[in-house]
Amino acid sequence: MDWRDQGILLSARTHGETSAIIEVFTPEQGRHSGVVRGGTSRKLAPVLQPGAQLDLAWRARLEDHIGTFTVEPVRSRAAASMGDRLALAGLNSVCALLLFCLPEREAHRRLYDKTEQLLDLLGQSDIWPLAYLNWELALLEEMGFGLDLSTCAVMGAQANDLSYVSPRSGRAVSRAGAGDWADRLLPLPACLLGAGPAPDTEVLEGFRVTGHFLQSHLAPELGHKPLPAARQRFVDRFCRVAGLDAGGAAVP
Repeated sequence: MDWRDQGILLSARTHGETSAIIEVFTPEQGRHSGVVRGGTSRKLAPVLQPGAQLDLAWRARLEDHIGTFTVEPVRSRAAASMGDRLALAGLNSVCALLLFCLPEREAHRRLYDKTEQLLDLLGQSDIWPLAYLNWELALLEEMGFGLDLSTCAVMGAQANDLSYVSPRSGRAVSRAGAGDWADRLLPLPACLLGAGPAPDTEVLEGFRVTGHFLQSHLAPELGHKPLPAARQRFVDRFCRVAGLDAGGAAVP
């Protein structure tokens, strides 16, 4: 059994004295693992960094074996992330969430394309947090927990003041439709409606919305595993860089 594809390196760990076991995300093979012979060598170790784009050839005697990879670098994203703590935290969060939720050997081409596009923006700190937020929306959609923010769940298409999200259904609710239930709903920031550039306080509100559905909807379907800590570290780093506290207020 063998295949060849490009992919994004999600993780690498030492295996034996000189090899490494890597997990990659590819457009055709999904999340896939395998052994890289000599993966800890001075030649390959710098290549096997999370986020790296790799040309991959996988081979195994039987399809259900872990198999071995031959890897060639396509491009490294280390330079864009190592000098920027927010970018590094974001890269770690992306890789951790993909490892957390993707089933093995199942293709998710649309999510792969969005992930590659996001990682190619690393280092562009002015647009990256909002791009990352949109990626989390795409992740939820791909995993079957997409938000429906097109119309009001209560009043239908005639409502044009979408201000909340139902924490149970993931549907938008207008201010008029919320009524006395407003304090039980999640605030809906305009950036989740595709409103373009957004202030940091609004992006943080978006992180709270996607974080709720990752934690309360997606995680229970995966055996109630806790969300990767890397995701919260990214949000915390974003708050520090933006000068915000956890509640979204500016830190004096």
